[in-house]
Amino acid sequence: MKLIYIQRNTKQEKRFTEKMGMLYTNVTYVKKAFLGIPLKTLHTYRKTYYGEVKSCMDCNTAY
Repeated sequence: MKLIYIQRNTKQEKRFTEKMGMLYTNVTYVKKAFLGIPLKTLHTYRKTYYGEVKSCMDCNTAY
């Protein structure tokens, strides 16, 4: 059993972009975990309909 490992979680979130407006998309979080406890989020990205991978820094979370 590894002590430190990388885990990925995908959640569907509501995002807002200026060009497209309100957007429901699958957002993948890449986190570093120690014994199953998440420590730090390393990267957040989303895939578009065309298979393009984009960073989530360009769109805001809408609540």
